[in-house]
Amino acid sequence: VQLQASGGGLVQAGGSLRLSCLASRRRFNMNFLAWFRQASGKDREFVGSIYWGGESPTYADSVKGRFTISRDIAKDTVYLQMNDLKPEDTAVYFCAARQNRLVLSARADEGQYNWWGQGTLVTVSS
Repeated sequence: VQLQASGGGLVQAGGSLRLSCLASRRRFNMNFLAWFRQASGKDREFVGSIYWGGESPTYADSVKGRFTISRDIAKDTVYLQMNDLKPEDTAVYFCAARQNRLVLSARADEGQYNWWGQGTLVTVSS
């Protein structure tokens, strides 16, 4: 499995969850990872991204200030810490990856990513 997402669940509004994405990063030379989400009946949307080389992550406006992306180099794992969750954050969350860094304007384009995890469901109750 190239990407394996985990950590989803049911949480009340205002609560927190941390998602993990274990990447076969070295085998496939994945250097740029992103989180997307897809709510029921809606298109998949960009949440945020991180470059393994260490620059600051980028975030969608809808999650900025509430979500944080980080990486653990030793564990080949990217995390999505989600705080102050809202019912509108309810979605299946996917991690995605590609080999090369993306320019800012391209990061939200899901077609730019070569690998996708299976998704993990986050449900936020009001």
